Amino acid sequence: METKDRRMKSLLLLLLVLFSTCYCQNVPVINTAVVHVREDLPKGEFAFKIDAFDADSDPLTYGVKDNNYHFRVSKTTGDVYINNTLNREVQNIISVEVTVSDGVYAETMKTISVIVEDANDNAPEFKNTPYNKKVPENTPVHSTILTVLAIDLDDGPAGHVSYSIHEVQPTDGARMFSISNEGHIKLNEPLNFTDKSAFYQIIIIATDGGGPLYDNPHYVQSSNTTAFITVVDVPDLDPQFLNLPNMVTVNENSSVGTSVFKVQARDPDTGINDIIWYSIADTNEPDLFQINENDGVVSIKTVFDREALLHNVVQLMVKATETKLNVDNNYAHTTAKLDITIGDLNDNAPLFNECTEDQCFETNTFTGSINEHSVGLSVTGLNMRVKDKDLGENSRFNLHLEGPDQDAFSVSPVSGSLESNVLIQVKNPNAVDYEKTKTMTVKVIATDASIDSFVSTATVTIQIMDINDNFPQFEKKVYELSVHEKCPNGTIVSTVTATDEDALDDGLLTYKLLPESMLPFFNVFLENGTIFVQNGDLLDWGRRASYSPTLQAQDSEGNTGSAVLEISIIDINNKEPQFLRDYKVFIEENNELQLQVEATDADDPETINSKIQYSIVDSTYSTNFTVDPDTGMIRSTGILDREAINPDLRGVITLNVTATDMGVPPLSSWVKAIINVDDVNDNTPYYLDPDYIFHVNESEKGIFVGFVQARDADQTEYNNRTSFRFTGSGQSTFLCGSASDGDGYKGIITVDPAVELDYESERKSYTLTVEAADLAQHSATVTVRVDVVDINDTPPIFPVGLTMSVVENSPPMTVVGQINGTDLDGSYLLIYEFVSTQCHCAGAWEPCANEWFLLDALGVVRTSPDHIIDHEECDRVDLTARVVDLYTQKGGNSTQGVVTINIVDVNDNAPEFIPVQEFFVLLAENIELESSVADVRAQDKDSGENKNVTFKVTGVDFASSTAGDKPNPVGLIFFAETIKQPDANENYNGIIRSLQTLDSDKKGKYLVKVMAINGELSTEETLELITVDKSFRVSLRFDSTVAEVNKNLPEIRSSLTGATKAKVDIVKVLSETENVQRKTVTLVEAYFVFPNGTALDSESVGKILNSQEVYEEYGVILQQYGLRGILKSTFEPPENRTELFIMIGLVGGLVIVLAVTVTSLVCIKTNYKRKLKAAKAMNSAALVSTESQKAGPVVPGTNMYTREGANPVLNLNFDTSTDLGFNEETSCADQESLNSLDYNMDMTDKDNMPVMVIQEEQERGDSPHIEPLGAALAQRGQKKSSESPGITIANPLFSSVDL
Repeated sequence: METKDRRMKSLLLLLLVLFSTCYCQNVPVINTAVVHVREDLPKGEFAFKIDAFDADSDPLTYGVKDNNYHFRVSKTTGDVYINNTLNREVQNIISVEVTVSDGVYAETMKTISVIVEDANDNAPEFKNTPYNKKVPENTPVHSTILTVLAIDLDDGPAGHVSYSIHEVQPTDGARMFSISNEGHIKLNEPLNFTDKSAFYQIIIIATDGGGPLYDNPHYVQSSNTTAFITVVDVPDLDPQFLNLPNMVTVNENSSVGTSVFKVQARDPDTGINDIIWYSIADTNEPDLFQINENDGVVSIKTVFDREALLHNVVQLMVKATETKLNVDNNYAHTTAKLDITIGDLNDNAPLFNECTEDQCFETNTFTGSINEHSVGLSVTGLNMRVKDKDLGENSRFNLHLEGPDQDAFSVSPVSGSLESNVLIQVKNPNAVDYEKTKTMTVKVIATDASIDSFVSTATVTIQIMDINDNFPQFEKKVYELSVHEKCPNGTIVSTVTATDEDALDDGLLTYKLLPESMLPFFNVFLENGTIFVQNGDLLDWGRRASYSPTLQAQDSEGNTGSAVLEISIIDINNKEPQFLRDYKVFIEENNELQLQVEATDADDPETINSKIQYSIVDSTYSTNFTVDPDTGMIRSTGILDREAINPDLRGVITLNVTATDMGVPPLSSWVKAIINVDDVNDNTPYYLDPDYIFHVNESEKGIFVGFVQARDADQTEYNNRTSFRFTGSGQSTFLCGSASDGDGYKGIITVDPAVELDYESERKSYTLTVEAADLAQHSATVTVRVDVVDINDTPPIFPVGLTMSVVENSPPMTVVGQINGTDLDGSYLLIYEFVSTQCHCAGAWEPCANEWFLLDALGVVRTSPDHIIDHEECDRVDLTARVVDLYTQKGGNSTQGVVTINIVDVNDNAPEFIPVQEFFVLLAENIELESSVADVRAQDKDSGENKNVTFKVTGVDFASSTAGDKPNPVGLIFFAETIKQPDANENYNGIIRSLQTLDSDKKGKYLVKVMAINGELSTEETLELITVDKSFRVSLRFDSTVAEVNKNLPEIRSSLTGATKAKVDIVKVLSETENVQRKTVTLVEAYFVFPNGTALDSESVGKILNSQEVYEEYGVILQQYGLRGILKSTFEPPENRTELFIMIGLVGGLVIVLAVTVTSLVCIKTNYKRKLKAAKAMNSAALVSTESQKAGPVVPGTNMYTREGANPVLNLNFDTSTDLGFNEETSCADQESLNSLDYNMDMTDKDNMPVMVIQEEQERGDSPHIEPLGAALAQRGQKKSSESPGITIANPLFSSVDL
């Protein structure tokens, strides 16, 4: 039983396994492993299909793991589509995990490798832009001047870049450059900075090899960039003269150094413009002229005489040399000729010369001869010539005769120039008679035409020669003779003879006929005067009825007599009738003809030989005309009809008309009478076709449309000429012209050159009426239809008035704006191209130095990554661009326009100080509250509110003039006042003012720190204010009232300024009156300050005014205004009143002697007392010994006299033991002016008296100081008192009180 159970269990297990095996399913299999997909497939496009297989044929479901970015899959079909566009250059292999499920088992996954194939979706991109290159102009041809590089990220041919030059600006440089496939730009033609452009813009196109893109299997991409080539000038050209060659004139005897001509040359290398040196390279007259090597002035080097020179025109070969070496390491130079004509001065008198063939020599005696009774002949054998060595007007002279026989002769010429042969001619032939005198004498006077004192005289002796003076005579003046025409040769006409009173001429007379033109007809026997016919055939009564030859008889000396022969020709019948002219008449058809013909006969009109009869010779149309035999009047037999005449004859009928005379035998001639029958316009034109249809393309100006043909039956071109015109509509759109068309005319229809047909308009067809008319307005019409054919011909439209704005300093590639062009055509593709830019910089438009903006093909304007936009450099840019329609078939495919880009300013510039002056000078005594002490000026490069500037004082230091002292702060004693409005130059100005009165004793300068502020930006500057303290105040003493001084104050200041060359600041004018002398004194207190901050003290002013040169120019003027002295400070110096001395001088001699005696005693006493005090002071000084004492004891009360034993007054060594003090030259003035020892001192004191400091004059308050200069001026004034008044310093202590 158990065995049976086990068998049953095993059988059940086997059945279970068998059942499981019968129901087992297969897992799907994915076959796809690698696929190729091109990167340019658009989004949503089919990419590839997942190839999967399921053995059970279960329906499969497809999917992509993790929602792949690039692909999406159809769940039911396994088709994979582009989810986002691919980019091979970013990722060339993409791994995609796909899943396939049969719905039974888990999904089958597999990674498919998608190889992204290249499409030509990248244009070449230039690197290392911009391309700016400076190239020397002497760069060799075929040199590589620049290499550009463009990279294309595509693969294969699409990534291979080639280069080409699209355009070169200026266009004449197109052949100068070429580019290789490697991007090397080479120079094909030489550069030239001067003759060619100095700047080139080369537009370079980089093009790839093409590749598939979308539906185009070979799409080519390209891009462009601009290379800027700047030509650098090099010194490779020789200098050029600006005013040579040339010719100038300079007179002889001109002084050395006289300027003749200024040569000018320039360096044609304008980018270098080297300095030019001038020199004389060669000349045909050495050492006459010289040239300044710097300025090119040609001047006279040596005084010269024109008559002594070999050449009247001096040729200078002037050389211009550049100062720097050129490219060949030479000093470039050039030469040119300057011709200097030596001008003449009238410095020579006319002189007489006797000239032979070989030479001339000066002489005043001449001998000649003349036949008696000569008329108008000249004396022979003189060989006289007058010469004046001067030129032109200076060489002109006058000639006249003097002497005993001056009335019988005349001189020729009466005036001349330079040199002239002189002829003595007979003026009175009767006076020149051999039988009366055999020798005659005249004097020839030559006088210069300008200077009467230039005179020369020549004596001429004339020998009178005997002559034969009788002439042959005929019995009659006129002889009448006759002969038949056509007579035999040699026929004797007559014999005519003459007689001569001279016995020597008996039998020696000869005869001839005159003029020579008579000899072909008649001649005469030489010895006997018989006239005969030379050629009878030439004698023709019809041509000439008479001849009038002259018969001349000549004696042995050639004297002649003559008579006229009137020879008449007798006529014979030998002339045939002759028509006067050819006859040609024009007559319109439908008229009758009347034509008069006329012939003449040259025979004698009194005979029948000249009677004429007329007739018409038979011809084709002769029966249509008749002629009157006697009068020659031709008439038509009826009305003429042009159409009846053979058209080949063109309306011309020819008649032969004869004229026959009545002589025996009769003679005749004939003439053609040509009758032109003019056509009359009596026919109407007609068209060859009933109507016409033409087709024409739109947008083609002046295009040919078609032609119509018409004929006219008239024979002449004038009458059958047909013109065509439009009637009705179409006249403003089409033109119709006429042209010959064989035996007719055609009307040529064209579109008006000013009109373009537009298919896009409502008018697509035109119906025209064309009229054909002759000149008589006979007309016919025909209908013409013109259909317009459509083409793409409308250029794109650039937006007008487009304006953009961008803030300066914007980041690179910032979008500024968009250009949106339009096109009227239905199908168009617009791209945008950059053309150029113009920048508005410093108020003027000019080409931009840097390209601040870029323009892409889509019209987007961006800021350049290579340059920073700066409003202060340029505030506006006009960007010129063009919009291009790539689909345009005809006409212009682009339109150019301007985009105005305004640069918006930001406050990015701090103010900048503009120097006004290096430092300022202050008169501290004059500075009060709010006084102006200095000026400041600054500007800000920004605009609008961003450029406003205000000033502020931030600190003040005072730097003492004492060496070693450092500047110390003194507080803000100054403040800055800003002028709100800028000046004309847009500069802001400020005034520095004082906040208090300044200390007039300070010596040094104030250092004022001033800040220029603009918003948050500022700049600081330190001003130097140099002070002039009151120690430099100078007091000028005038003997005038205050009113007079104030009136003359401008002239006084001007004279003081001219004398000292310093600025004179007058601070006070005050009046003081001396009590003792009761004289008005005016003191003028002033400062003498130089621009550098230094000033003059009273001693320096006095020295200047006392100098001889200044005194003569300015001192005399100042003295006239009352200047009498110079004091150091403001006090009332007494003045020496000379009037008292004049009054005293009027008193008697006794009073004068008494006064002098008293004065001398007082002076001796005072002098002796002073010397004792000086000796006492010297003893005291000797007791004081210091290390600094070098030259001896110091004498108090004196300025510089420190030698032992020195006279404190005269600085002379003297012996105190022998000097009694009676110095003859000592005066009260000397004593009182140097009274430094004059004080209350007990002379009985002993030597143990303590050493006292004796105050000098300038230190005492009770006595004014007189400068040594004043004393010198006083002495100078005393010395010059006899000549002229001078500026003196009066002794204030010497007055009538001393007397």
